[in-house]
Amino acid sequence: MSTLHDLLEHYVSDGWTPGAVGLIARGDQVEVAAVGSLDVEGTAPMARDSVFRIASITKPVTAAAVMMLVEEGRVALHDRVDQWLPELAKPMVVRTPESPVDDLVPAARPITVEDLLTSRAGYGFPSDFSLPQVQELFTVQKDGRNPESFPAPDEWMAALARIPLLYQPGEAWLYGTCSDIQGVLIARVTGRPLHAFMAERIFEPLGMTDTGFAVPAGRRDRFAGYYQVDGAGGLELVDGPDGRWSSLPAFPSGGGGLVSTADDWLAFGRMLLAGGAAPDGRRLLSPESVRLMTTDHLTDVQRAVGALFLEGQGWGYGGSVDIAPLAPWSVPGRYGWVGGTGTTAHIIPSTDTVAILLTQRGMESPLPNALQRDFWQHAATHGVGPA
Repeated sequence: MSTLHDLLEHYVSDGWTPGAVGLIARGDQVEVAAVGSLDVEGTAPMARDSVFRIASITKPVTAAAVMMLVEEGRVALHDRVDQWLPELAKPMVVRTPESPVDDLVPAARPITVEDLLTSRAGYGFPSDFSLPQVQELFTVQKDGRNPESFPAPDEWMAALARIPLLYQPGEAWLYGTCSDIQGVLIARVTGRPLHAFMAERIFEPLGMTDTGFAVPAGRRDRFAGYYQVDGAGGLELVDGPDGRWSSLPAFPSGGGGLVSTADDWLAFGRMLLAGGAAPDGRRLLSPESVRLMTTDHLTDVQRAVGALFLEGQGWGYGGSVDIAPLAPWSVPGRYGWVGGTGTTAHIIPSTDTVAILLTQRGMESPLPNALQRDFWQHAATHGVGPA
């Protein structure tokens, strides 16, 4: 498939997804394609500025917000978090990962800000979902693709604190939960709701006008439907334009609550590639903060616990970092992540590239789906044409 449009059309025409937007920017050159419709009924065509639930590609944005607080000296990477999150002041840990949730030992040390950024705080999902502690965590860390499943932050933190850690702080990489804790941390440190801080410090300076935790009524004509595969192999509507993202949720999820567009995430990605600078020269982050975000911080042992989620990847702050060239797209230093609503966004510093794919088909497992892999292959092996 010679063009990005051809690639997306292949998946749309056979009903795999109602529509998709793909964007690959290499320097000033951009290839972008919008194919299909906003919904299965075909009521409106997909467009470059269509709005999607971006799910876990929210995580790098949240980590960037934490790093702004680090640069301002309001938090430090090695600060213990319990001064802002007292619920985590005395964490207990299951004796072994296989232990029942009442077989506990005290945490060997406090949880730090960097533990949250690297997803090594002891909360989150390993490769084995059957462990007793993980089953307990599922009662609190629910599907982030449904914002209504989370209570207000204080209530959520209180519930989370009643669940022991699966591993000692700093011992293992576990997926997901730490990004939501980061969102609560930002709100507590700043005394402002997460959505307000992100809007002022990230979205407005970068011109990310369609990014937020809700979609205003005037933009819902551009808001794509969200689907999951039904039992018969077809697509079942989970949320429409006037559904769960019609108003701000009680819990703005730093792990996966944002809606956005391809060009908005492109602006964020280009800021990272520019070492933290906005197009007008304003500096959002220092080059050192960007370096820390996009550098792998895991050991082999830490990475192995969550290997289900990582394929030749480590973890920086808020996103994966490719470390092993297992596929044509696995360029060491590639940073970004995938989202459970069928999204993916990465920067590739060595080629000055941002690659973004937004679809409406929810993922069926933690593993990247076929379209995501084909998109990454295209981004790695094809030239970028005019927009």
